[in-house]
Amino acid sequence: MATVVKDAAEAVRARLNAVLAGVGEAPSTLISSSPEWKALEAHAVAVQKLHLKDLLSDDARTTALTREAEGLYLDLARQNATPETLQLLLALAEKAGVKAKIDAMFAGQHINTTEDRAVLHVALRAKRDQVITDAGKNVVPEVWEVLDKIKAFSERVRSGEWKGVTGKPIDTVVSIGIGGSALGPLFVHTALATAPEAAAQAGGRKLVFLANVDPVDAVRSLGGLNPETTLAIVVSKTFTTAETMLNARTARAWLTAALGQEAVAKHMVAVSTNLPAVGAFGIDAANTFGFWDWVGGRYSVSSAVGVLPLSLQYGFGVVRSFLDGMQTMDEHYRTAPPSSNLPLLQGLFNVWNATFLGHPTTAILPYQQSLAHFAPHVQQLSMESNGKGVSLDGTTLNFGAGEIDFGEPGTNGQHSFYQLIHQGRVIPAEFIAIAASQQDVYLEGEKVSSHEELMCNFFAQPDALALGKDAATLAGEGVPQALIPHKTFTGNRPSLSLLLPDLTPCTLGKLLALYEHRVATSGFVWGINSFDQWGVELGKALANKVRASLAAARSNGNALRADEGFNSSTAALLGRFLKQYQPKGPSDGAPALPSALQSA
Repeated sequence: MATVVKDAAEAVRARLNAVLAGVGEAPSTLISSSPEWKALEAHAVAVQKLHLKDLLSDDARTTALTREAEGLYLDLARQNATPETLQLLLALAEKAGVKAKIDAMFAGQHINTTEDRAVLHVALRAKRDQVITDAGKNVVPEVWEVLDKIKAFSERVRSGEWKGVTGKPIDTVVSIGIGGSALGPLFVHTALATAPEAAAQAGGRKLVFLANVDPVDAVRSLGGLNPETTLAIVVSKTFTTAETMLNARTARAWLTAALGQEAVAKHMVAVSTNLPAVGAFGIDAANTFGFWDWVGGRYSVSSAVGVLPLSLQYGFGVVRSFLDGMQTMDEHYRTAPPSSNLPLLQGLFNVWNATFLGHPTTAILPYQQSLAHFAPHVQQLSMESNGKGVSLDGTTLNFGAGEIDFGEPGTNGQHSFYQLIHQGRVIPAEFIAIAASQQDVYLEGEKVSSHEELMCNFFAQPDALALGKDAATLAGEGVPQALIPHKTFTGNRPSLSLLLPDLTPCTLGKLLALYEHRVATSGFVWGINSFDQWGVELGKALANKVRASLAAARSNGNALRADEGFNSSTAALLGRFLKQYQPKGPSDGAPALPSALQSA
């Protein structure tokens, strides 16, 4: 392996020197003007002439593209890449200052420049004696103050000491939030629900997430629950998020209709920084759990946003183990050399595929049903972070950044969209599997266990994508000539494989932190701000205008005023909606709730 890496490094130096000699462009702030970037562009042309069928026959290459750290095994051998590719990518990372940017993040520098904020989600899982600062102040003690408060509160609720207004203990929690306030905690909850140590702590408790402002979601989340034994958590940093606050008011109406106004103090708590608004809502400030502006929503699962509901469901000890796993991966990301740094390497290969090879879509394919909500969480984590079109200094990018993420657990996805990734568009895939399943079934007479059957597919699918099946092989099997084009698999479709030893709370934490840092690495290379999200603001502002117009139209015979300023398409759609939907308003001070949410 040493010889392979040395030869690749020498080839990189030669290519960089050649590029340097030919560069005569004007200076630019974009990384794409660098010799390292141009060397990769030239290299991509050469790599596209290679086939994975041939590359995978090189054992030394496989070794050079395989890494293991903290119990996680990462196989990059099925990437359209050579050891030289890796060296070129590492050279680009050095040019982009990735290591310096990682250090700046952990040091509390305000790398979120558009909002002048530190990016310190890593502080949320720091050990009690760690020092992580923002503006010279160690934030870790504040983090632990909230964690200690969550631990004490969750123990009171779980033990039955905290009771509802009718004297019954709480056995159900409804977490009300949207975006990162729902996707991350829901992913972790789903993954822990079948983990034996977590399931044992959950007992007969229930955790529900209410995110969508669609009233159907409120019915599905609250319908059938007992208000007497239900606690609602309102998760909103500013306590002004439109969807969340409407759902919070719906939950409050449901609770008070059954239990009276005094129910709010005993059946509702908040995760927020806006104490006046929380108090005005009726929630006791003592039952409010804070977090900080240096925590982005999509990175907030390790804050009170996720820790509170998860601790109420599984106990603080289980959640602490999850946070410890995240902290372990944080330290690996901070300290491991780039060439053996798992999240850094994954981030680099995302750049390679999305920008240099022109494959902007990534399939997240966990071969574990308990990771069913992992892809939707990564979707927000990646696309909200890196869906940018300008660099940190506002320069328009002259290359494609960001990736489109989607996915489904195997083997379900195989019967859904794998047809396209085998014979249609080239979509790099990330296969994730667990060696020791959380649960297992092994029936008498079966050759393999259910988990082994699942794993057979995990091992087979990456090879099918990489190797393919050519016309000559099909002809040799006696396939009719007319069918050969339809049954041919071109192969040479890239993927990576990530194998975890198990899926305990600790390992789950490592997986989540791995992907958080994988996303950050790509953004560091592209030179963008992965920690703001201005793209979500315009639609919200326009929705405010529509809301005002709808309210006015309802009091004006369901007619829009001509001066509303909507384009003809939107005006026609709104007019049709106003005619087809007539809401039943509140009467005699009582809210209009669906029958499923009305008390008997």
